[in-house]
This record gives sequence, structure tokens and C-alpha cells, in this order.
Amino acid sequence: MVHEASNGVKVAQSEIFIAPSNAHLTVSPTGQLQLDQSPPVGGFKPSADVLLRSVARSFGARAIGAVLTGMGSDGAQGLLEIKKAGGHTVAQDEETCVVFGMPRAAIDLGAAQVTLPLCDIADQLLEWLS
Repeated sequence: MVHEASNGVKVAQSEIFIAPSNAHLTVSPTGQLQLDQSPPVGGFKPSADVLLRSVARSFGARAIGAVLTGMGSDGAQGLLEIKKAGGHTVAQDEETCVVFGMPRAAIDLGAAQVTLPLCDIADQLLEWLS
């Protein structure tokens, strides 16, 4: 099930949360979602970097991050923080991206452990989870 995130909601298995358009989304070590009203980061609010950095801080080596098609470089720094924390990271390959900006920035930064076509990313995530 996909939900718009709200403050204090606890992440649950088989649930997907997206940030509302006017707030950054973070996650605590206990798995609670928090909405952050701080200014845009790199011109983005919500910012993928804000979310991924919170995932790296909260879950360290248990974290998994993915950067998919998109314009700009949002998410690259956060993905790098997950990798540095010992977590797993993946970026979508150029051939299957509509816009290769965000994945390219993550790859160029050395943040992606693997680069895969979109159709293979779910299997990789499941492998890491097993």
C-alpha cells in the first residue's frame, strides 16, 4: 500500500510512504517518519538527500538506498552516506532512465555499489533483504 507520509507514522513491512510536496521526509532509528519544514535543499523540497541521509544515520549498515531516473543531483550525497555507513546502494542505468541526471550524479560520486536496469532493481533489493 502507498501512503503520503505524516509525522509519527511508523514504517511497516509492505508499506510505501512518499513525502508530501511541502516537506522533507526523514526516518528515525525506531522507524518513525518525521516531516521536516526546513528550507529546500539544493532547490528541492522534499529532498531525496535529506531522506537518504536520515536513513544512513538511522540504520547504518542495514540501510538500502536507490536512486532512479530524475533531473539534477538530488539523492547522490545521501546515497553516498548510505554506502559509507556500510549499507547497500543502487542506481538505475542510463539505458532505462527517462532522465539520467540523478543516477549519473550518484554514479559519478561513487555512491552506487551497482548500476542496474530498472527491471532488475527489485530483484537486487530482495537479494539484499534476504
